[in-house]
Amino acid sequence: MDFFDLETLRVTWWLLLGVLLIAFALTDGYDLGVAALLPFVARNDLERRLAINSVAPNWEGHQVWFILGGGAIFAAWPFVYATSFSGFYLAMFLVLAALILRPVGFKYRSKRPDPAWRARWDWALFVGGLVPALVFGVAVGNVLLGVPFHFDSDLRSFYDGSFIALFTPFALLAGLLSVAMLVLHGSTWLALKVEPGPVQARARAYGSVAALVSLALYAVGGLWLAFGSIGYRVVAGGDPMGPSNPLRSACAASAGAWLANYGAHPALWIVPALGFVGALLALAGIRRAAEGLAFAGSGMSATGIVGSVGVSMFPFIVPSSTDAHSSLLVWNASSTGHTLGIMLFVTVIFLPLIIGYTAWALRVMRGRVTSAEINASPDRY
Repeated sequence: MDFFDLETLRVTWWLLLGVLLIAFALTDGYDLGVAALLPFVARNDLERRLAINSVAPNWEGHQVWFILGGGAIFAAWPFVYATSFSGFYLAMFLVLAALILRPVGFKYRSKRPDPAWRARWDWALFVGGLVPALVFGVAVGNVLLGVPFHFDSDLRSFYDGSFIALFTPFALLAGLLSVAMLVLHGSTWLALKVEPGPVQARARAYGSVAALVSLALYAVGGLWLAFGSIGYRVVAGGDPMGPSNPLRSACAASAGAWLANYGAHPALWIVPALGFVGALLALAGIRRAAEGLAFAGSGMSATGIVGSVGVSMFPFIVPSSTDAHSSLLVWNASSTGHTLGIMLFVTVIFLPLIIGYTAWALRVMRGRVTSAEINASPDRY
């Protein structure tokens, strides 16, 4: 497994982690968005079933990207996994509890015709869509700010923060941007998948608002990074071929440092530009009733927003706000080259299969969900 040098393997796995996170945002992202919109776009049981069945055939398969992302962090970046999953333990528990509501809500809401029974499960689905979208964004905001952790001389990680401290103004802005981004994606999916009617019209209305909110919050976040006291830089020890030991690197907080990569490589501005251009395309598609354009635009926006975080922070993965020298970099937090090589070999085989299966499933389930189909099939959710 020594076909590539350690630097190439590290960068490759950094890119693959980005691919997995973007794939999660593009697929399960619209599932979360539809769930978060459920109480607002649907006014009666038939309309709620239309919205639910727009994502019902594929939502379970989309969660594979979330699992793959966690698995990739565990195997390729063990320091990152240990630090983030320990420090964000309560936040992750909240996300998992909310995600558990989704399968239960999907499976149980239509088991009884009682309106109160179904209403309770509809709100469970709403929580299962809104809470993960918010907490994921808050987590990203905290990573950009720096996470309060440090390593001792034996490389044991200690988290110095608290659950409440995660919800700072910038982190909340990032959380609201995440919600707006996924609501936009979910609304364009609904407009694309459900029959013309009240649900589609409301989805377009909320999608227009979400597009404008996404543009505004993304712009404010960018200005905050540019002019606020946020950012980190590598002072010494950032050797791409160096050992995986965070204590052998020296880092420091540096205001505005998250924009340094764009100054060094201006072509990287394409990534955040996708976030703005995609949201504008989605807005134009919604206003012109061009559902395909709107959905493509919301996907482009999600790709740009998620991708810009990685591009801005490189080579940082998780900076430390309490001990900058403990910060985790692409160069000092990876597994061994042998492990990364074996993982890459397996990924080259199975990732195309997963992408192919996802594309095939979406193709098979293509077409709009209609009221006639819902009424004719008691087996639908």
